[in-house]
Amino acid sequence: MLLNLREILEPAVKDNFAVGGFNVTESTMFKAIVEEAQYREAPAIIQVSPNEFQFSERELYLYFSVRLQRSRNPFVLHYDHSKSYEGCIRAIQAGFTSVMFDGSQMEYDQNVECTRRVVEAAHGAGVSVEGEIGTIGETEDYLNGTVRDMVYTSPELARRFVEDTGVDALAVSIGTVHGILPKGYVPKLQLELLKELAAAVPVPLVLHGGSGTPHDEVGAACRTGIHKVNISSEFKHAYYQSVREFVTNHPTLVSPTLVLKDAVQEVRNVAGTKMQVLGSTGKSHCYRKY
Repeated sequence: MLLNLREILEPAVKDNFAVGGFNVTESTMFKAIVEEAQYREAPAIIQVSPNEFQFSERELYLYFSVRLQRSRNPFVLHYDHSKSYEGCIRAIQAGFTSVMFDGSQMEYDQNVECTRRVVEAAHGAGVSVEGEIGTIGETEDYLNGTVRDMVYTSPELARRFVEDTGVDALAVSIGTVHGILPKGYVPKLQLELLKELAAAVPVPLVLHGGSGTPHDEVGAACRTGIHKVNISSEFKHAYYQSVREFVTNHPTLVSPTLVLKDAVQEVRNVAGTKMQVLGSTGKSHCYRKY
């Protein structure tokens, strides 16, 4: 079944678990995430970033949409980290049921104005919207283990932002980092801040930068107010490591079905572990009303 973000997060809030948002680039990764979610009877959010969206033709996402609709498992097709209104509209036209407008680098008033414009258009089409306030860290110096641009989310500003925009979910910054973590860098989530955010904000909270963050930290966040966790770099790293190893060891075998077989399983292994950590395994029964 293909739901929007509000619909898939409602049971997560009620039963206190989180749903994984998995950024896929092409059909092989998509296949791996869908099959693992179905196997574990776990709700899942299939995500595509703007660069990934532009990498493929629109017809690929129409296939994604139809495949998810035909599943008995609950899914969302989500456009991640759009920096433009036009990008969100293109995703909606391609069948996405949820979009994220990321105005976190903007001044507050501009972020509100742009996000609210996306909300008005998306809600008219039955599509949910995720916004962001605060800034998730970015890898700066891999060797020295440093990050840049991290700005923790203010609970009061987050509350105002939701009221001012009407978003259905809110990405917050509590200590995670996008991408592969710098060498020696171990995120320490600000769980006390998260408690304040959960008390202040009336919509589900989203944790970006779920790759590489210690499982106990992520699990604690999911029990404290996070109901969506984004994962991308970790399973993609496993995917490409598998492909690299296979090609190195079998240089004359060129069939994609052989090259990618183990890579698909590696993606499933990472995704399955994340679903267990998030508490979403076995939760598909929560969506029977849909």
